[in-house]
Amino acid sequence: MIVYDLVIAPFVDFAFMRRALAGAAALSLSACPIGVFLMLRRMSLTGDAMAHAILPGAAVGFLLAGLSLLPMTLGGLAAGLCVALLSGAAARLTIQREDATLAGFYLVSLALGVLLISSKGSNIDLLHVLFGTVLALDDAALQLIAWVATITLLTMAAIWRPLVAECLDPMFLSSVSRIGPVVHFLFMALVVLNLVGGFQALGTLLAVGLMMLPALSARLWCQRLESMCLLAAGAGFLSCLTGLLFSYHASLATGPSIILTAGAFYALSLIIAPHGVIRSRRAPRRHRIA
Repeated sequence: MIVYDLVIAPFVDFAFMRRALAGAAALSLSACPIGVFLMLRRMSLTGDAMAHAILPGAAVGFLLAGLSLLPMTLGGLAAGLCVALLSGAAARLTIQREDATLAGFYLVSLALGVLLISSKGSNIDLLHVLFGTVLALDDAALQLIAWVATITLLTMAAIWRPLVAECLDPMFLSSVSRIGPVVHFLFMALVVLNLVGGFQALGTLLAVGLMMLPALSARLWCQRLESMCLLAAGAGFLSCLTGLLFSYHASLATGPSIILTAGAFYALSLIIAPHGVIRSRRAPRRHRIA
């Protein structure tokens, strides 16, 4: 009975809790494997940069139509893709590396987005865009997240082999095929797409947390890529479930509760996982491919 009251009853009694859980499950299924590839490509902070980059597009959609799903989504998607393309082009045409150009573009995008929202909206509107409202997901938002998850999984299945090859040995991929730049662009588009879907629930600043923290935890438990993606998705869903229940019973903000739960799982993994602090110090060092 206690388990029912603590775990099951909130989802049975309240539709908004069921919607939040469904949206979180779809986000975990698509965003967490993306985080695994970002981590293996040594682009972990790229997700954070792109999360800021979508803000001005979402802000323009907000100014045109208020807190409306479609305009904010399309605006965020357009802004994110523009920043990804411009930073990549600048890196290829100048002496700067892509991480440096991306940092410059995302900082400008973040400032512009906050300026646009704060000039026309209230502090509540700004908090909604930055931190999301996972408990206010409606049917349209759930459909968007479901489409994002579907497109992501299908695209990753189609480019899986070259994507893995680019992570492990990009020089080899470039020597045997010219598909590398196409795969890179498609992958960055998936990053933007998942962040746009995630900001509806968690906001632009917290969506990247769900993308990266479960991936970081999974890396400490296993080394096979397929297992890592599955474990990251499972850890993401468990973080969302636990965070939702914790925020419900403790009357706390839901988005930060989910991300802090994912952070707690990561901290625990750092300590007790096979590749964590304790067992790594005891085990002999082995060659690692990633």
